[in-house]
Amino acid sequence: MKSSGIPGSEPGIPHPDAHPAPGQAAGTPQRGRPRSEQADRAIMAAALELLAERGVAGMSIEEVASRAGVGKATIYRRWSSKGALALDAFVTEFRQQQPLPDTGTLRGDLRAELRAWVRAVTRTPVGRMLGDLIGEAQHDKDLSASYRERVLEPLRQQHRIMLDRAIARGEIAAGTDRELVLDLLFGAAQHRLLLGHLPLTDRFVRDVVEVILAGIQIPGPAGRPGPGSASRPGAARGMPRDKAPPPGT
Repeated sequence: MKSSGIPGSEPGIPHPDAHPAPGQAAGTPQRGRPRSEQADRAIMAAALELLAERGVAGMSIEEVASRAGVGKATIYRRWSSKGALALDAFVTEFRQQQPLPDTGTLRGDLRAELRAWVRAVTRTPVGRMLGDLIGEAQHDKDLSASYRERVLEPLRQQHRIMLDRAIARGEIAAGTDRELVLDLLFGAAQHRLLLGHLPLTDRFVRDVVEVILAGIQIPGPAGRPGPGSASRPGAARGMPRDKAPPPGT
């Protein structure tokens, strides 16, 4: 696979949230001039401003360079493309808005996590950035691979911790398909974000969480519905993966 275009940092000068390029071991020196942290910060700030104003399509390396007070060559030594720079700027802004919740219950954790996601995409420029990056990734294989590596997988790894805690507490079965749960939780939210057919409201957050819990929660004290939860007759509880209850139950 080609390089994602998101370089690692020069030795001795750590770069915020930097990752080694594919095929390059962490800490391996890169050729070229030493990086300037001041230039990095100026470039990132300019990119974030332009992404908020114009989106990925309206952002250009020339305009970023002009606002950051650097030459285009300085940017291209760090990022191979506009998409790679946009992704780095997005990661810097988005990750700090997605803390790992620990409320003591799966219901509380899922609500807190989805609320943080909805807040980020509806009240900050992150929403436009995310939509633009998903669109750009459809015809840019390198950007698509980098998005999965830099955004999707780190967040899913964080979210799996919530589900592992719920398993340890006895709220859900050990065989619960964690990947499917995460797809249901964030897939519904991304669907509304990208299509814009319905709003991303707090009621939406609560309803999505209740629908998911109705399918995976184990009956009993540990999995007992909490305040504000809805009773859904006929819901299959504690069913791992794609198993369904036998007819008549």
